[in-house]
Amino acid sequence: MKPGAFTFVLHSHIPYCRGAGRWPHGEEWLHEAVSGTYIPLLDALYALRREGCPFKLTISITPVLLEQLDDSMVLGNIGAFVEDRAQRAEQDEKRFAARGESGLAFLASQHGERYEGVLRSLEAYQWNLVGAFKRLQDEGFVEIAGSAATHGYLPLLSRDSSIYGQIKMGVETYRRHFGRAPRAFWLPECGYRAGLETFLAEQGLSLFFSETHAVEGGEPVVPYEHHCQIAVSPGTVLVDTQRSTYQPYRVGSSPVAVIGRNSRTGMQVWSAQWGYPGDPYYREFHKKDGTSGLQYWRVTGSHLDLGQKDYYMPEKATERVNEHIAHFSSLAEESLAEYHQGTGRSGIIVAAYDTELFGHWWFEGVEWIKGVLRRLSQSDVVELTTASEFIASHPIDPGEPGLRLPESSWGQKGDHSTWRNRETEWMWLIIHSAEEMMERLADKYPDATGALRDVLNQGARELLLLESSDWPFLITTGQAKEYAVRRFNEHADRFEKMAGIAQKGTPDERDKELCQRLYGQDKLFQDIDYRFFQSRRKSL
Repeated sequence: MKPGAFTFVLHSHIPYCRGAGRWPHGEEWLHEAVSGTYIPLLDALYALRREGCPFKLTISITPVLLEQLDDSMVLGNIGAFVEDRAQRAEQDEKRFAARGESGLAFLASQHGERYEGVLRSLEAYQWNLVGAFKRLQDEGFVEIAGSAATHGYLPLLSRDSSIYGQIKMGVETYRRHFGRAPRAFWLPECGYRAGLETFLAEQGLSLFFSETHAVEGGEPVVPYEHHCQIAVSPGTVLVDTQRSTYQPYRVGSSPVAVIGRNSRTGMQVWSAQWGYPGDPYYREFHKKDGTSGLQYWRVTGSHLDLGQKDYYMPEKATERVNEHIAHFSSLAEESLAEYHQGTGRSGIIVAAYDTELFGHWWFEGVEWIKGVLRRLSQSDVVELTTASEFIASHPIDPGEPGLRLPESSWGQKGDHSTWRNRETEWMWLIIHSAEEMMERLADKYPDATGALRDVLNQGARELLLLESSDWPFLITTGQAKEYAVRRFNEHADRFEKMAGIAQKGTPDERDKELCQRLYGQDKLFQDIDYRFFQSRRKSL
């Protein structure tokens, strides 16, 4: 057995944006992620597979993203988007060549070749991206982790029924797409509060991931005092000891394990000061051509204005990718060897990142992942694995005390404040009111049929979309405040309409038409059951 194990944990999520407009916000978020990240990543993994490389990694795909990737309308729009970008590249190449700018014309031709390649890959995968990921999982190369239905921020939900509904719907959507239940689970935003593990255990989930400080002993900066319905399981718990992200721990008295994100390797990518994506030779994301919107510049210097950026140099970027592959791989080997020598135990590095960082934001990032997987697959020190495989091959001693995790997230302060603050407090009042109403309606109609059942199911869909962590996040960060407010209010209004109809008890023809129209706009979670939201506990 090798001294240690390694897995990338790539968290894939795009807000629900089907039919929600185009640039600068809306469905183009998904188009860019597919063309810039998901297809290049699939291409890289299938290339390693053809090489005979025994790679392994873990990737979570949120249920709401799965539903969008499996939607024929969205896929058609993605195809149109990629074709448009290929045409823009062709026009740029002609424009630059006419001006005698051969270097830029060459870069434009590379853009064109890349987008043409994306179209070829879509055809090769038969426009079935979910199926392409499924095949890699079925063949044992990839573990696909589950997540909450719409990436709802679970620690701030006020009802056990809502937490159960988010997780249950997520598991059922996963099962429908992949033909099996997930074993590992990505808590949205790594958001944790005491007792969430009991909901995961109820769904047969055995593992989740947390931010580094939650496992190593850090406390939330500002503990959020909420009205929590979750019952904390009694039992012996580990509070103050030498904790490490190199080991999984059982949480409380539950059978569910947690692994923390490894910071030593993680900072090589995440750090704004020394992270790889900030290298001067990598492609600059933010500066775009004024005519086509395509990118032709390199980072040059992280503190330079966009007007001071130099043109991209692909050959230098390739050199830096190879150097960073070697550096990261050596760091992983060194870290695991040191841990093994110091403890005598086999440890694991969980290198967790947003999937969309690679290819989309960090253009060279997918090639970097491919290179790291290839290099570590040949390592004498590191065993490539998936998260659940490591738990299975290194079971936690049942006699070892469980770990009590603090409330935490991978938000800016490590607490819940990225999602609940002065700017977003009003949203949580609406969410909590809707949660309570959905629970009352689910209890009132335990066996609804026909049109009433359709209305209740649509109300449940709107509640799930209302609970998405994306809306408060976009407001807090200022990335798309007006868009987030509009989307949030739309789902709140739709939920109120469905709840009002349900309260009447007998939908009329206009009610039925409205319900059908709203489902046609969303078209997700076809197997939802409003009874997921029945009350879980009768009192606090």
